[in-house]
Amino acid sequence: METRQLRHFRAVAETLHFGRAAEQLGMTQPPLSQSILALERELGAPLFVRTKRQVALTPFGEQWLAHVKKALEELEGLPEIARQLRDGQTGRLELSFVSTADYSTLPTLVRRYSALHPEVEIALSEATSDVQIAALLEGHGHAGIVIPPPGGLPDRLSYRRLLVEPLVAAVPQSWVDEGRLAHEAGRLAPDALVGAAGVIFPRRVAPAFYDLAVDTLKTLTGGARIVQEAIQMQTIIALVSAGIGVALVPASLRHLARTGVRYMSLPGDGPYLESGLVWRADDATPTLRRFLDVALQPLA
Repeated sequence: METRQLRHFRAVAETLHFGRAAEQLGMTQPPLSQSILALERELGAPLFVRTKRQVALTPFGEQWLAHVKKALEELEGLPEIARQLRDGQTGRLELSFVSTADYSTLPTLVRRYSALHPEVEIALSEATSDVQIAALLEGHGHAGIVIPPPGGLPDRLSYRRLLVEPLVAAVPQSWVDEGRLAHEAGRLAPDALVGAAGVIFPRRVAPAFYDLAVDTLKTLTGGARIVQEAIQMQTIIALVSAGIGVALVPASLRHLARTGVRYMSLPGDGPYLESGLVWRADDATPTLRRFLDVALQPLA
């Protein structure tokens, strides 16, 4: 069964006239009649009832027509679908992100990209930086929002900074209420955290962030006594809420409101944390290229 035969059948079924159908198809009537006869032989059932005065669809032909129309419409739509896929206007984009991005860069990027390319399916997955980088190197996913490792990224990956933001202290609200933390207008005094225990994530998930946080905690607490580790930032904030200790988090995490937690600025200026977008340098996926067009524009 050939596509042209289906088009022949549709034309005759819609006109119920072999002459008019042939004219519509740009062919003569005899080849059209032979094409329909060959199709009927292949199907093993007549599609039309022919008399000298009229042509009518058989019950079988009438039912099959709907399926043929649908198949031809889908077939005829393939060039447009191909164009949209080629131009990144449809398809799928797989984007991973560290938990901190959920409160900073991720919503803006997704909103902007979706507004320009609403037909693209966006598959979002939260993962730590080390997991994202490993996945990209193995050929999984298209891009990720990560905290870059201290030694830089492998040559196979491209990277662009998205955000640099200060760290703030997430402290138990009870400590503030009890007057245990000296502060002024929400900024901690230099010795406010001396002796406090710290809550942090394992170093392997984001070495640069870990080293920055630990070094800062050593300065602020006088020793960086780590009492609990957790991978998810939401879990870390929950532990702070329970009074386990203090955590240093990006300033954008102020958007994660939780009862029992107070976000306070650190004394002095800094430190600052960088996050950015990473992707395989040789990945030519159209949806990724369109996403990069959006993501590499200023976020503000």
